[in-house]
Amino acid sequence: MPPERILGIDPGSARVGLAVSDPLGVTAQGLETYRRGRGSFLEHLAGLVEAYEVGRIVVGYPLHMNGSEGESALAARRLSERLRERFGLPVLLWDERLTTAAARKAFPPGSRKDWDRISAVLILQSYLDSQAGEEA
Repeated sequence: MPPERILGIDPGSARVGLAVSDPLGVTAQGLETYRRGRGSFLEHLAGLVEAYEVGRIVVGYPLHMNGSEGESALAARRLSERLRERFGLPVLLWDERLTTAAARKAFPPGSRKDWDRISAVLILQSYLDSQAGEEA
C-alpha cells in the first residue's frame, strides 16, 4: 500500500487549526488556519484532501483532564462523524489534552500568534509518533 498523508484537525468554534503529514507519515507540517464563517468548512477540507491526497484524518479530541467528555469533545465527535460520511476515509479522534497550553508556550506571553495551527501540528505529530512506536 502506498504511503498516505494524514490530515490533522484542531477543531474550534472560531478557528480550526490544520496540519498535514509528509507522505511517509513521519512529520506534521502546519497549514493555514481556517476561520469559520468564510465559506464552507467541509468544502475547504475537500480541497485539502484532494490536494494532499489525504488517506486518513485525525481530529483533536479535547477531553477534560479527568478523561470525561465536555461540549467540545462532543462537538469533535460529531465533526468526526460528518467527516467520515463526507470523505469515506478513516477518521480518528486523538486526545489533545494540553496541546493548546503547549502551543501557547511557543510564543511570548500576551501574543496569540497561531496557537490553532501549532495545536494541530502537536496533535498530528503525537499521533504520528504513536504509530512509529507501533511499527518499531
